[in-house]
Amino acid sequence: MNLLRTYSSWRRYRETFNELNRLSQRDLDDLGIARSEISEVARRAAR
Repeated sequence: MNLLRTYSSWRRYRETFNELNRLSQRDLDDLGIARSEISEVARRAAR
């Protein structure tokens, strides 16, 4: 079960990271997210 949970969290991280990374700088500014913060935001979303 732990393996499934780990994989699921990793998938959520990758999906969130990729979606945020595809946004333009203007869109990120509107959301209040710096490009350097994408990894941390994705990590929090995967919890």
